[in-house]
Amino acid sequence: MKIAMLQMNVVAGDIAGNKDKGLTLISQAAVNADVIVLPEIWTIGYALKNVAQAAETIDGPFICRLTAIARNSGVNIVAGSIPLRINDHIYNSALVIDRQGTIVASYEKVHLFSMYGEERFFAPGAKLGSFSLDGVNAGISICYDLRFPELFRSLALNGAQIVFVPAEWPAARGGHWRTLVQARAIENHMYICAVNCVGEHRGSPFYGHSLLVGPEGEILAEGGDQEGIIFGKINLEKVTESRLAMPTFTDRRPDIYVR
Repeated sequence: MKIAMLQMNVVAGDIAGNKDKGLTLISQAAVNADVIVLPEIWTIGYALKNVAQAAETIDGPFICRLTAIARNSGVNIVAGSIPLRINDHIYNSALVIDRQGTIVASYEKVHLFSMYGEERFFAPGAKLGSFSLDGVNAGISICYDLRFPELFRSLALNGAQIVFVPAEWPAARGGHWRTLVQARAIENHMYICAVNCVGEHRGSPFYGHSLLVGPEGEILAEGGDQEGIIFGKINLEKVTESRLAMPTFTDRRPDIYVR
């Protein structure tokens, strides 16, 4: 499976510009990829005051355009995350679209970043993001979720062999980014595809360095600090080999863990 990570320069508040750029990068990547992955809230950036006006609906024109691109290009799209209106709430939602243009998963961000007051703009999700893509058991989380190993272990116990992580991660905590992505991969013997953005918000730069990490923590592909498309490949046999070599799943003691 060949993965294209779209490391966008997301401009806060430039909804039209961000959408145009994202769609252009998708078209460029579709020629050489099985799965295309975008970053977190890439349509609006961190201009959260605009969330209510910018929120999409699942059957709205923009989501329909994404599904049409997936179908016409024959490519899977992990559409990063976007503000999504569901009933009377707005969620930070990550949509996954298969090659047929079918939405196979919608994950609403569970852990809202209270340091930046995300709970003032988004409702929290209440379910895991587990799904199948091209026959591969997969999962999805969003940015701050990386700091919660319980979520990734739950996805792994649900069968995930790869977890996608769209993010808007700041350079100020760039060291945490690499460490957490590798840790989540190593402790669950699975691939982590973490796609970050570049650019800045209010003078604070984003880190970039989108990562594809293997089940032993090996970095298979990494972006720098500039916008671009980063390609990488995964071999699912490595997941099986890693889990057989280090049987941490069977050695678990859930009977004594704090709940």
